Formats: sequence, C-alpha cells, structure tokens
Amino acid sequence: MRPRVSVQDSALRNGNFSLRIDPVRSDDAGLYEAHVAYNTEVQSCQVELGVVTVTLSPPSPVVENEPLLLSCNSSHRASLVGTRWFHNGHPVLSSGAFCSLHGTFCILRPTASDSGSWHCQLRYADNEIVSATHNLQILGFDGPTNPVVYAAAGSAAD
Repeated sequence: MRPRVSVQDSALRNGNFSLRIDPVRSDDAGLYEAHVAYNTEVQSCQVELGVVTVTLSPPSPVVENEPLLLSCNSSHRASLVGTRWFHNGHPVLSSGAFCSLHGTFCILRPTASDSGSWHCQLRYADNEIVSATHNLQILGFDGPTNPVVYAAAGSAAD
C-alpha cells in the first residue's frame, strides 16, 4: 500500500501505533490487525475499516442541463434500509427535478445552483448509519438573467 500508508514513528514511544492511509480506496475495506512487541510484552488490536464512496456519472465536469447520477455505496454488510441526501446541509426530497432510489440520486436538469456539498446518509438493518460527502461542480452560466449588459464607451465590460 506504499506510499499511501504511514506510521508516526515519534508516536510509537507514547504507545500510539496508529496506521494512516491517505487516500483511502474502496479495496482498502477490511480487517486490520496490529501486533506490537515491547520487551517481553505483546500488545495487539484489530480494527475494521469500512469504506463509503460517492461516485458521479457522468464523471466531472458536469455541464448544466445534462442529467447526472450520484451513487452512494458502502462496504457495510447489512441490508440497506434507507438513504437520505443533503445539499449544502439541507435535506433534499424527491421531486420533479430530483429522484432517489437505493443509494442513487439523480438530478434531471442540473444548474449551477446544484453545485456544492452533496452528502449521502445510508441506514442499515443493524441500525448502523454511514455517510459520505461529494463536492459537486457544475459548469454553466451563473450571471444575470437578462442577457443584455450595458457598459459606458471607453470602459471595460464583463
């Protein structure tokens, strides 16, 4: 897994034998086990890493008015019982512009105002809740609604 993993050598003296993985990939999910020997003593621990992914179809960049699909998946093994989506911290419900089904969320005619933080929350049968965030960027015209712009002769116009 090199060069994505590291251990803080300076922290080992204080009993911290943490493993850092950056960036985490979907196939990193699973059980991790550590054994540390000091003199005649052996300490061990197990940690399970679950991974949540949000994928965008079509991939970035997304252009205004082209339908897009956000998918939220987790390595959690229990049955998925519910999915909630949030845009910039506010819950988003299915409507004429949005649809949601089994961890996926579609935006039929995205606009520049749909850019920002999209957060999915997955709820499982064992009451586990996992979530992930995707920063969505949509290319489009974010200017005045009136396409006529006046500028004084001799000045600059944007």
